[in-house]
Amino acid sequence: MSTSNNSPEQSQLGKTSAYQTQYDPSLIFPIPRAEKRAEIGLKIVDGKAINLPFFGMDFWNAYEVSWLNMRGKPQVAIVSVFAPADSPNIVESKSFKLYLNSFNQTKLAGTDALLSLLQTDLSNGFGAPVQVTITPQEQFGKAGFQELDGMLLDRLDIEVDQYSPIPEILHADHSQPAIEETLVSHLLKSNCLVTGQPDWASVQIRYVGAPIDQEALLRYLIGFRNHNEFHEQCVERIFCDIMHYCRPQKLSVYARYTRRGGLDINPWRSNFSTGKMPSNLRSARQ
Repeated sequence: MSTSNNSPEQSQLGKTSAYQTQYDPSLIFPIPRAEKRAEIGLKIVDGKAINLPFFGMDFWNAYEVSWLNMRGKPQVAIVSVFAPADSPNIVESKSFKLYLNSFNQTKLAGTDALLSLLQTDLSNGFGAPVQVTITPQEQFGKAGFQELDGMLLDRLDIEVDQYSPIPEILHADHSQPAIEETLVSHLLKSNCLVTGQPDWASVQIRYVGAPIDQEALLRYLIGFRNHNEFHEQCVERIFCDIMHYCRPQKLSVYARYTRRGGLDINPWRSNFSTGKMPSNLRSARQ
């Protein structure tokens, strides 16, 4: 699947789209990560970022997934996709939705058949192997909720007058001993890179290092309010800005975005391992 000329403006975002109801993997629209990564100062060689300062995952959850069994009866499920941060592409979210809707009138032998198609097609789209899980209807009642843990930055009574990111305000007190801290805000809002539609999120920042000024960090996060970027790009920008201006020894940034078009996208970027990935349990707003 060639992505050399795929730009966000060429995708189906903001355009009237005819919904295909028969399986069509060609609807998936990959967008290379490299251009936006170059914008935040990451090194690009042959169209791909190298020596990434983080590893991580994009957790996708799709709540509007349906197909027909072999007798024509509709089936429904929740699909979760785990795409590695070092994959060369993201998949544009509207194309993801159009692709999923192409199963609506497609007969499949069962969830294993669906899983096989999703695994193959989405791995091709992201340009790297992805993991896919399917939660069938009979397991919906087991799906739980979980809020991000950490000290709430939103408790701070600050005055705000800037609604574009100003990374220069970030700072840490390097005269103090290193601490381990987890901070959370529910005030992250950005806008779709193409359509300008609002994207709402909660964000969790874990770090080990000099104490980060919490008021400055909250102002910085609120500064994304008028910023146009995809979810994954916002999280990588936050990670790189904190690393550059605060210089923590360890850092992870995890954002849980509310769903649009039946999809939520939840990027996680980290430079240290605790031996496990963050939970993919949805929050109350999702």
